[in-house]
Amino acid sequence: MNIYAAASNESPASEHDHKKCVLKALGTAEHLCVVRGVQLTPIRHQVLELIWESHKAVKAYELLDRIKPLQPAAKPATIYRALDFLIEQGLIHRVESLSAFIGCNCSGYQHEQLLLICKRCHEVEERSAGNVMNALAQEIRMAHFIVHSKAIEIHGICAKCAERATEQG
Repeated sequence: MNIYAAASNESPASEHDHKKCVLKALGTAEHLCVVRGVQLTPIRHQVLELIWESHKAVKAYELLDRIKPLQPAAKPATIYRALDFLIEQGLIHRVESLSAFIGCNCSGYQHEQLLLICKRCHEVEERSAGNVMNALAQEIRMAHFIVHSKAIEIHGICAKCAERATEQG
């Protein structure tokens, strides 16, 4: 199931209303922080908003460059502390293979990650993939392996880029 489409009731083929997506993500983050009794400080909010500018993974130093006009005193440690907080709260995910970060569309609950990473447009799509994760959990149980974290990253070409390539012939 495409989480982006599910969150906005769109079909995968329709255009994605990113502004609505961003507002929903920021609103969810603000609500969860209040409920959890943690502070979404201005710098944390700005880092989260910068991450949500697109569905492309963004690196920490790119975030630093983009936040400098807003926070001239920002240092790498400032960004990394904000990223650590946002990960801890489940508001973003680290894309390990890219050493980058994306916004989480499922921040309201604990979940596993299947990330589809397009090699052309660089967008990252988070999917729930229940059947895949259940099969993986069964294999892990049979191996008596203790999991600390679980994420699957798959690199390829997204449907939009594949369609564009077909149209271009």
